[in-house]
Order: sequence, then C-alpha cells, then structure tokens
Amino acid sequence: MREQTTDLRETVRQRYAAAAVKVTEGGTACCGPQPVEVDENFGFTLYAADERDTLPAEAVAASLGCGNPTAVAELREGERVLDLGSGGGIDVLLSARRVGPTGKAYGLDMTDEMLALALANAARAGATNVEFLKGTIEAVPLPASTIDVVISNCVINLSVDKAAVFAETFRVLRPGGRIGVSDVVADDALTPEQRAERGDYVGCIAGALSFAEYRAGLEAAGFTDVEITPTHPVADGMHSALVRAVKPSVDDAPGDSAAATDACCGVTSCCTSDERTTDPSTTVAEAKAASGCGCQN
Repeated sequence: MREQTTDLRETVRQRYAAAAVKVTEGGTACCGPQPVEVDENFGFTLYAADERDTLPAEAVAASLGCGNPTAVAELREGERVLDLGSGGGIDVLLSARRVGPTGKAYGLDMTDEMLALALANAARAGATNVEFLKGTIEAVPLPASTIDVVISNCVINLSVDKAAVFAETFRVLRPGGRIGVSDVVADDALTPEQRAERGDYVGCIAGALSFAEYRAGLEAAGFTDVEITPTHPVADGMHSALVRAVKPSVDDAPGDSAAATDACCGVTSCCTSDERTTDPSTTVAEAKAASGCGCQN
C-alpha cells in the first residue's frame, strides 16, 4: 500500500511539474504563456475576467482547478489563509488581495517546479503578504491553530490519504476557523471502480470521495456545519462542488468549556507540542486512537 501511495504521489507530481514547465517556457516565447490544456470544466475559465486581468498571465495559465474557492471563502481583512496545493499561485494571489497588508496568504505545494513558478508570479504581482511552502497536504508544515481559513482547488481529491488531509486542516485552523474548498465529489451511488472508470487519478476524478464520504471524513476530523454544494458536472455522476465547514470554537465544544480548554481527545494541551495523556498508562497516540480524535500533530 505504501508503494502504491508513493507511485500515485509521484504520478501527480510529474503531471504538475510538466504543467509548470510548459507555462514557464511559454512565458519566454513571443506570444506569452499558453494555458495548460485541461477539460473545459477545469482551469482559468472558472475565474471572472476581472480577476484574471489583475494577475500575472503565468498564474492564470497554470490554473488547473475545478472551481474558484476564493469566491466563496468570504475572506476578510487581516485573516491568515492557507491554500492546499497552491500550484502556480492563482488562489494565493487572489487571497492576498482580499486579506490585505495586515493579513497573509500561504501556499503549500510539493512540486519544485510549481513553487518556482508561484514565487515568480508573486514577484510579478508585487505581492508582499504571501509565502510559499514546500510540503504535502497530509503533513502541513505550519503550527497548530495559526490559520483562519483553508482553501484548496481540486487538490484534496488527489490525495491517497484524505483522512490525514482533513486532520491536518483541522489542526492548523484556529478555533472558529473555516474551510472553503473546491473539489470533485461523486454521487453516493457510484462505487470507487465506477469513479475510476470516469477519469485518471491526476485528472481529479478517480480519487473522488462521494458526498457522504466527504461529509463523514470532515466530521470525523472534528468539523461542524459541513456544506457540500455541487456547482457543475465534470463527468457522469461526478461534480465540481464547493465544500464549507467550521472548526468549532472552544465555546461551541460540548461539555464544560473550561475543561475543553485543558483537554480534548484524551490528552491535555491538545494539538500542541506539550500534549500529555490524561491517563498516564497510555500514549498520546493510543489516547487519540481510542477517542477517534481528528486533532493530531
């Protein structure tokens, strides 16, 4: 299973590396960068013309997503935003403008070529409140409870460990934080085999969760107020969808709020480097596993 996971991740990395190289090389040609060829249900056409016109052509050309998460994330001045699988940086740059100079937009990507393109696009845009990080969406290189909003554009679908993605998203969000994600979601009636028949893995379709699976995964990680709204079909029984959810604030947690501040999931100092089990006879990992906790380091 681990070998399969590694192979799939490398397949995804190679596809996005090739897309970044194509855009970068096109930017040095006389006619400028050409958009990466994708299905009509994906890419830069899902952004409004006035948004595209304010961005570097290379950022627009590298867009491979299935929606526009920044349009529904309701970003506010001063917020800290994380884009999972930021690619050429289109959603990071749009987010940076919305949160303003007192906010910050992070982009996380595992592909060196895309990170190089994103950094170049940020420089072209003159964006100073952005930072791009190398890493995987299953192990986000940011401290717990430091992000206000997590966005993503047809990338969670590519992960072979979506439970880890949901857990990491929950971990980095501050209490009361939220997600606004575009992703491909399958009808509940479709089997994994039927989803695979409709497209390859890097095409964002084969790895799709069903509506029920997506909701259950987010709720298992600890999210509440989960909304999954289909926007347009991308294949038979497959939809681009907007996904919203909230990490409960301390005041919203069940039970005594003071106790919730000090302990959760069988550990104290939840989601920090100071975690200790409430039962000394168990390890932190055992305590979390026993409680089905989605709060992990």
